[in-house]
This record gives sequence, structure tokens and C-alpha cells, in this order.
Amino acid sequence: MKANKHLYDHIIYDSTNEKNFASELDINSDVAVYVKLPDGFYISTPVGRYNPDWAIAFYEGTVKHIYFVAETKGSMNSMQLRLIEESKLHCAREHFKAISKGDVVYNVVDSYKSLLDIVTK
Repeated sequence: MKANKHLYDHIIYDSTNEKNFASELDINSDVAVYVKLPDGFYISTPVGRYNPDWAIAFYEGTVKHIYFVAETKGSMNSMQLRLIEESKLHCAREHFKAISKGDVVYNVVDSYKSLLDIVTK
């Protein structure tokens, strides 16, 4: 997908949900820059390596959280997430909380709207 606000000119996405999410990031005036994180970017957890999907920077003053790391899922229903995956997501939340003193927020979202709900509260 061709992109304007992404770190690179094009994005390789893994699903239709990721494509839609990236499209929304690309046109939103609050987004300064975003990147689909490469496979080589990972967090070591007790249950294995975890690779978040996105890093997003918003313009200061437009949202509550300027730096955001996101995992995109097609559904927010935790019943559909495997136990190991849920454990990795929990570890990622704790990791970003610990390393950033709250400056970098991590969460799981299923759409750009759910991301905005988090960063504007």
C-alpha cells in the first residue's frame, strides 16, 4: 500500500484490518508519523518473543498520549485470543509501562476509532 505518513513510501500489511488501520493513520491530521514494525523488532517475554504491529507518533497537543504502540486485532474478544498470545500482550503492556514512565502507551486495538478512544481519554 502506498503511504504518506509512514516511515517508508509503502507498507506491507498482514490483513485487511491492518490495511484499513494504516489507511486511517495515513489520512488523520493528528498523526505525525507511524511505522509498521518489522519482524526484527520484538520484546522478549517469559512465553517467547512478541512483535507489536505499529508505532505511532501524534502531534503534541492534539491527543493525550503522543507516543503509542499498537497491536491490531480483527476482534477485541479476549475469548478468541490464545492464552500464550494474551500473556505476550500482558507482558508488552508492562514492558512499555516500565521503560517509558507512561510516555509510551501500548494497547490492543481493532480499528483506528478504538485507538482514538484510548489516546483522547
